[in-house]
This record gives sequence, structure tokens and C-alpha cells, in this order.
Amino acid sequence: MVKTSVASPTGPHSVADSLMTACPVADSPAAASPVAPNPVAPKPEVPSPVAPKPGVPGPVAPGPEVPSPGAPSPGPATPGADSLVGDVPGDDDPGAPSPGPDRPGPGCPSADSPARDQPAASALEAAGTAAPPARLTWPARSRWRGRAFRAARLTGLGRSARLAQPVDMEAAAEFIRLHRREVPDAGPVEPRLREIRREIRLTGTYRHTVEELEFGARVAWRNSSRCIGRLYWKSLKVRDRREVDTAAGVAEECAAHLRAATNHGRVRPIITVFAPDTPARSGPRIWNEQLVRYAGYQQPDGSVRGEPSSSELTGLARGLGWDTDGQGRFDVLPLIISAAGEGAQVFGLPPEAVAEVHLIHPRFSWFGELGLRWYAVPVICDMCLEIGGICYPAAPFNGWYMGTEIGARNLADPGRYDQLPAIAARMGLDTTRDRSLWRDLALVELNLAVLHSFETAGVTITDHHTESRRFLTHLAREERAGRVCPADWTWIVPPISGSATEVFHRYYAEAELRPAYARHHRKLPGVPTAPDGETCS
Repeated sequence: MVKTSVASPTGPHSVADSLMTACPVADSPAAASPVAPNPVAPKPEVPSPVAPKPGVPGPVAPGPEVPSPGAPSPGPATPGADSLVGDVPGDDDPGAPSPGPDRPGPGCPSADSPARDQPAASALEAAGTAAPPARLTWPARSRWRGRAFRAARLTGLGRSARLAQPVDMEAAAEFIRLHRREVPDAGPVEPRLREIRREIRLTGTYRHTVEELEFGARVAWRNSSRCIGRLYWKSLKVRDRREVDTAAGVAEECAAHLRAATNHGRVRPIITVFAPDTPARSGPRIWNEQLVRYAGYQQPDGSVRGEPSSSELTGLARGLGWDTDGQGRFDVLPLIISAAGEGAQVFGLPPEAVAEVHLIHPRFSWFGELGLRWYAVPVICDMCLEIGGICYPAAPFNGWYMGTEIGARNLADPGRYDQLPAIAARMGLDTTRDRSLWRDLALVELNLAVLHSFETAGVTITDHHTESRRFLTHLAREERAGRVCPADWTWIVPPISGSATEVFHRYYAEAELRPAYARHHRKLPGVPTAPDGETCS
């Protein structure tokens, strides 16, 4: 599952961490544990093989102590392959060979993964490299005072300041018929449509059953034309949090989502669905692009320290009271959340909820000196989940990373961390001539470092060749089921070695299907508008 991030200024892959990466059921124990809503003192340091990284506290209280990243954790049971929930994490995973047409879906680490069979440290010893070990870290102590950040009310909150229009009955009926057609045991169509018609007439909207919500969220992933990792769409775990409609409540559940999705390195695809927009009350909004994102600090000379694509959101967070010295290259941004009747507020993520992988290289011992890292789980949170005419504006979802999202986009793009010149220089490449292909050589080594580091740290990740084969398996399954499988070629083909992958050499159907994930209008000061006109109407 592998694609959703902040867009680079131009290019077909304008969103590096895409719906595939974060490609998005019953809650895990980690997610179910209550989180105190009031500020608390910083959590005592958790024993870790690495030094703790300073974190950012907020109104979200830290959860229980996180076990060692290398500790094995039991995976969910696997229903039959033909069941709607059949493709749950099992043998097929990003670390395993591409699944065949008859093998059940999705991925947690393979039998060769350090997360399943051995601690991450022992995997490095087996690699026989002189480089320092890749590290998966959960920062254990915050350098900031344990307090709530200053809340500030902002004008121009875009759609969060408008009430939804009454639900279109035709859209509701289309979804219900789709659900009953694919899940016949759900019951007859007409009695359910009569209930919905009555609800809409009285309230302007209706409420999905839990089964309808789960089906809609999974099918929205199946319909995501830009996602290469849809083979595992049935494995999506849906956390129903529709009763949560306050900013503080959303922040607490976002932290719980991160803990459950990280799963000690065995990343699980999860979506958390918050209150919808209704004619009577707007649902909450998360204004970050992803739950975990690094800050970008604008410098006097016009450059940006840290993540350039986050510079405007960083300025907004600081304006809302986020206290930071602005010196870090990889400072985790707080969440910016608004809700009906509340102004936009900042909430620091509990440090232990954010796992990061420090990058090393299997051959270049100097690579660790670059000080690069990336977070383990891409959780997209700037898209609306649209099901049967209802918009859920806050519905963060994740899959696992495909290596190129980090190595070929986030750390390599000139408008992002732009690390290719530094890597090429350390490799001794001739950067004075394009014909030396120094960018290409440095790019491959950076991507190799990303895959090696995640695997060594015991964190689920996949490569673009494996995922390309899996996508064609998904395509064949959909065709056998008699369904259209929409795909955007410019997004499905990986950003490196495109012609060396199997998805390059063919065309795909284009269609806009519902349910779907769509980006909202974003009108907070400093927040970019949605690309390509993708909006939740």
C-alpha cells in the first residue's frame, strides 16, 4: 500500500507519499487504550538501544510503554480468500516475493524480516556491514513543558466553516446497491433505502451502519486510481470514531492510530473515521498533510531548514503557539485540528507514538554521517472519505511505504530535502556534467539505503519492482471479478526505473468511481489548495 504526501511543485508524482504508501478493521489493544485528554508531564524515558530524540508534547497524553521494535507481535487471523475481509496480513507482505494470483493478500513483514524472527540488531550483524546500525526510534522524552499549546481562532477555515448540503439520495442509493450486490448477506436493498430516505427527509443526512462504513472505506481504497498497492484493499482495518467531533478528541485518536498502525514495526493498514459533515454540524478537520510530517523553517536568506514543503504549515503552527527553537532538520510538526464551534488548535504528538528510522547504507559507512531519517508510517490525513453522498472530512489512513516514496521523492526532490548533491559528493562522482549520470547513481544508492535501513530496523517497507508485480495481480483479480480497475499511469509507474517495471508497458482504464478519497478545499492561511481540482463537494 504505498502513496500520499505533500506535493512537489510540479510533475506527475506531485504527491510523493501517496495513497499507495499510505494506501489504507476492529480495534487493536493499542488503539483501544484510553488517552487522558489533559496535559501531562513528559513521559519517563523508555529503554531503547538508541539515544532518545526530543519530541513535542501537547494535549495528547502518551500511551503505554512501547516494546522493543524487534519484538514479535501476533498478526490477525486470516479468513478465507474469497471473504470480503479475506485479504488480511498474512504471508503476502512487502518483504516477501510477489504474490501469485491464487495467494491471499496483504502484507506484514515476511519470514525473512527482522521484525518477525529476530531483533533488528541481529539483522545488522547478519548483514556484515561496517556501517552504524539503522535505528527505529520512539523518542522517549520531550524537551518542552507538558502543557497545552495556546489555542487561537482563525477565520477563513474553508469548508469547516460551512455546513453540508442535504445528502443526495441517488448517491446514497448507488452505494447501498453496490454494498448489497457485493455483500448479499447484508440484507435486501429496498428496506434499507426506505430507512435512508426517511432519515434524509428528517435530518438531511443518514448514518451508515458499521458494516457499510467498513465496506465503503475499503472500496474507496480499491477505487484509488493513483495507488499502486491496492492488492490488499480487503485488509484495511476500520476504526469507527464517528462519535468523536472535538479537536482534542481527534488528537487523542490520531495518536492511538499511529500506535496501532506502527505495530512495533509490522505496519498495518488502518483508517480512523471521525464525525461526518452534516447539515446541522460540520465534522472536524486535520490540516496537516500527514499525521507525521517534518517542520520547515524559513531562513532570512529565503532557504528552508528542514522540510521545504512544510514551511507554510510550520509558520501557521508557530502562530498558533507551537514552541520550537527552529533548529532541527527533522522536527515533528504538531497536529493542527479544527472542529465545529472551536478555533484551529495545535496538538503535539506523544513522542512514543512516532517511530523513525535512521538511514544507513549496506556498503558506505559514511552514509550515517548525513544524519538522514524518516518516519515509519505514512498516515494521510488531508483527504475526505466520501461514501454514499456523505463526506467524512477527517479520516486519516495509512499503508506502508514503498521505498521510492522516501528515496526518490521525499529526500531527493530539489523542492524537498535535495540530498542527491551531498550523496554524489561523498561518492566522489563528477557533478559538473549531466552526462556522468551522477544524479542517477546517487539516487539508486539513496533508495538502497532506505530499503536496507527499514529492513534492518524491522519496519515494513516494499520495493517498486515487487509492488509493480503485485499491482498487476490486483488488476487481474479485479478483471476476473468483472470490475473496472481505474489507474493513473503517471502515478502507477514508479519514479525510478519505470521502464524496468512491469506496470510501465501497458495502458489502464480511467474512471472516477465512488466511494472515494478526495482532497478538501484548504483555505487556512499558508495551506495550499488541493491539486488537480480534487475536492470534497
